[in-house]
Amino acid sequence: MNFDKADAALDSVYSAETPEALAKAYAEWAATYDSETASLGYLLPFLIAAWVARHVPTGDGPLLDAGCGTGLSGPSLKALGYGDIAGLDLSDDMLKLAGSRQAYSELKKAMLGGPLPWPDRHFRAFFSTGVFTIGHAPASGLHELVRVTKSGGHAIFTVRDQVFESGGFQAVFDDLTQARKWRLVEQSPWFRCYAIGDPDALVKTFVFEVL
Repeated sequence: MNFDKADAALDSVYSAETPEALAKAYAEWAATYDSETASLGYLLPFLIAAWVARHVPTGDGPLLDAGCGTGLSGPSLKALGYGDIAGLDLSDDMLKLAGSRQAYSELKKAMLGGPLPWPDRHFRAFFSTGVFTIGHAPASGLHELVRVTKSGGHAIFTVRDQVFESGGFQAVFDDLTQARKWRLVEQSPWFRCYAIGDPDALVKTFVFEVL
């Protein structure tokens, strides 16, 4: 297992300063992404299924995997009985790999922070892991994700510790709460997102009910 290669790839995506640079970094990493993040013990794409299962009954859908990457979450949720899952990502190469897993009903190229290609209140829930992190999706992207989620549905996502304050996440949370767009249902403690490597990388999972 090559921790150094995985760490170098992480550095590349975290240091990308434009959406184009980020897409390029993921295109270069796509082929080895799964094995290298697995070598670090990357938990989030699998662990998020626990929160989805806690709040969304099987048979309810559709679900949106926002920033699906290579689609690691899809098969886990499909195995748990969720059959209607859409994915979005900014990387064509990642989307090709996600499609090969045969767990997604549709896959679209889109960038969080910009407009999303679905109508209002389309999804029963969205979930997102490892996307609200260093050099990635802005907190403002939550507004569009809430727009495409049904009333009574759920927003389930992780935020990296290093961007929670600097990225203005609490301000966006407060804006959406005060506008009666959502209410907080659950938040985890800070926990490690890599079981083996990078012990200082912490995330928190948030669950909101969309109103």
